[in-house]
This record gives sequence, structure tokens and C-alpha cells, in this order.
Amino acid sequence: MFAIFTRELQNFFSSLSGYIAAMVFLVVTGLILWVFPGNLNILDGGYASLNGYFSIAPWVLLLLVPAATMRTFSDEKRFGTLELILTRPISDGRIVLGKFFATLVLVLIVLVPSLVYYLSVYLLSSPIGNIDAGGTWGSFIGLFLLASTYASVGIFTSSLTDNAIVSFLLSVLFCLFLFSGLSALASLPLFSGVKPLLMFLSISEHYASISRGVLDSRDLVYFISVIFLFIIFTRTVLESRKW
Repeated sequence: MFAIFTRELQNFFSSLSGYIAAMVFLVVTGLILWVFPGNLNILDGGYASLNGYFSIAPWVLLLLVPAATMRTFSDEKRFGTLELILTRPISDGRIVLGKFFATLVLVLIVLVPSLVYYLSVYLLSSPIGNIDAGGTWGSFIGLFLLASTYASVGIFTSSLTDNAIVSFLLSVLFCLFLFSGLSALASLPLFSGVKPLLMFLSISEHYASISRGVLDSRDLVYFISVIFLFIIFTRTVLESRKW
């Protein structure tokens, strides 16, 4: 698994995709939070809060994470290297986990530099440090879990096709449905009878819960379960090639 992990990391950064993902994320969020005027601008808001960042970050990651994962398996299929990997003495599950953990490292590389936003607000607040630290760190944890879920979905969709663009589009659609589609359905009168279930299955509901600064075990179990489920789906797709 470690060999798959290191190989995937090398692929991310040898093609500059990892660096580009980190730069795009920081530039987009930085411009919205500090440059462009509006409700999300920290300086215009007048409050020592990163609520604007945690509102826009899931939408930026909705595009960046699928873009980073779209080649994880699709390129292996396209260039015929997947069959070579599957002949090695390593289980399908370890192959999937190796690629997944490599993507998590990329997610961390993208998210960690944004801690400078927290430091900036911390120092600019009056008095210094007048920021909801619990809620902010809870939101960072929620954002990492959300991005990890996106990564598991992206790897799954990449295993379905040998076309990276198709993988990207499928991943965006899946993630969008899980993040906001389910909650949108719950708001419709037609689905009022199953509204609690739809809200429970929605990523945005659990992300919002963790962002309050309280790490509820139900939210953690939800994210871990969804990630595990899509990893199982991906392993099943790989195993189906042997049938």
C-alpha cells in the first residue's frame, strides 16, 4: 500500500496538479475573503469570524477535489497500467486505500496554508484573540472531513471510467447531490415524509453541525461511514474486472 501511496503522491506533484490545486484554493478564497467587497469579505463584515471562509470553501473544494482525483484510476485504465498493478501481490482494498490516503495528504496541503486566515483574524481582532476558537477549529475539522468525503467519491467515479473528464463530471454531480441536493429535496413538500432521513444523509447538515464547534459522535460516524462506503464501492468495481 505504501508503494501505491508514494507513487500517487509523485503523480500529483510531478504533474503540478497538487501545486495548482493548492494555489487555486488559496487565491480564490483569499480574493473573496479579503479583496472582493461583499457579505463574505472579512474586513467589510466587521466581525472577527471566518464564517465566510467556511461558507465558500466547500464549494471551491467541490471542484478542486474531483479535479485532483479524476485521474487516480481513469488514467490507469486508459494507459493499461491498472492490469499491471492488479497482478502485484497487493489486495484491491490496499490499492484503493493507498490512492485515498495520498489524496488526503493533498487535501491537507491545500487546507493547512489557509490557517494563515485564522492567524490574520486572530491578530486583527479587538482585543487580540477575540475569535471563537472552538467553532473555528471545529469548522476546520469539518472541512477536512468534507474534503475527505469528496476524495472518496472522486476515487470511486474515477474507477468507473477511463475518461478523466467523465470522472470529474460524475464526481462533481455526486458530491453536489450529497452536499446540497439531499437538503434541497428535503425542502420540497413531496418529500416531507422523509425529510428527517434526507437531512441526516446530507453532508451539509453534518458539516454545519461540526462547524458549531461541537464534535458530535453522530457527525463523525456519518463522515467515516460515507467515506468507508465509497471505498468499498471502489474496491467492488476493481474486483468486478476479475469476474
